[in-house]
Amino acid sequence: MVRAAILPAVGSALEIAEIDLPEPGPGQVRVRLAAAGVCHSDLSLTNGTMRVPVPAVLGHEGAGTVVSVGDGVTHVAPGDGVVLNWAPSCGSCHACSLGEVWLCGNALAGAADVYAKRRSDGGDLHPGLNVAAFAEETVVAAGCVLPVPDGVPLADAALLGCAVLTGYGAVHHSAKVREGETVAVYGVGGVGLATLQAARIAGAAQIIAVDVSPEKAELARAAGATDYVVASETTAKDIRKLTGGHGVDVAVECVGRAVTIRTAWESTRRGGRTTVVGIGGKDQQVIFNALELFHWGRTLSGCVYGNSDPAVDLPVLAGHVRAGRLDLATLVTDRIGLDDIPAAFENMVAGKGGRALVMF
Repeated sequence: MVRAAILPAVGSALEIAEIDLPEPGPGQVRVRLAAAGVCHSDLSLTNGTMRVPVPAVLGHEGAGTVVSVGDGVTHVAPGDGVVLNWAPSCGSCHACSLGEVWLCGNALAGAADVYAKRRSDGGDLHPGLNVAAFAEETVVAAGCVLPVPDGVPLADAALLGCAVLTGYGAVHHSAKVREGETVAVYGVGGVGLATLQAARIAGAAQIIAVDVSPEKAELARAAGATDYVVASETTAKDIRKLTGGHGVDVAVECVGRAVTIRTAWESTRRGGRTTVVGIGGKDQQVIFNALELFHWGRTLSGCVYGNSDPAVDLPVLAGHVRAGRLDLATLVTDRIGLDDIPAAFENMVAGKGGRALVMF
């Protein structure tokens, strides 16, 4: 018996129910979860901002222990600790041929598969964003598991699967923050906290955290923020005042709202860079006029999964963890059970806390 959090339909509440998992077939791996992070992307799946086939078991940020493997799987074995990779690259599409594996056109193909059955009625279940981490156990394609690097606790390793890869990659791959630069990070959730730590690792001279909640100031400073700004209509002006009237070199938006993206862009200096990590809906329209685009010379770019290659970046992140530069535990403000995921969603909507981690 395996308990899992199921999304019956878009707009529906999650249901905690028993599911039946098959044994892994060729090229598949069965994993017993140790922990799974509750990410805003999971919330975006429930409300239709992002779409996957339903009914589905959600959860895409996780780590656990290999239970069994199917034929042809050689890079992991039963007993190995693994990080789930929700966006495995196919290696053959146009994006992969360019080395841009984070844009793989086939990365989410597995989300359309039927991977399990609901025990109560035998109904088909899809694996959310490929990996169905909101469950005690899951069966995934072999490309969806990567060995946990040495020196990283198994439960904390779950955070590497999304929040940390995204935040670290936004800083190091997308924005390419250089030592001595100034950085503003909008949104102090799990990804935002990882982004703050990544900016500190990059050697940013000033790191300004921005959030609607005054209560998150301590969290932000623990992650590396040198300054904290409570979001308001004057946020961009406040940040320019903190940076000698110029604005920051880099702004990273982790919220996915039009007003926040626009404010992040306005808070960068002339010639600065804004990286958008947050996933917004189609109704979130960001407007610029042609003259300001010319005058300010700023760069605005999207960022998918931190523009990261998990196979390459996980060992790098592990090195930072072992050296004490990256503290995964500080991202987690709540350790919860499977039944507590709906409440964790409510906290995200209310802007409370950092990352909630489901412990199995």
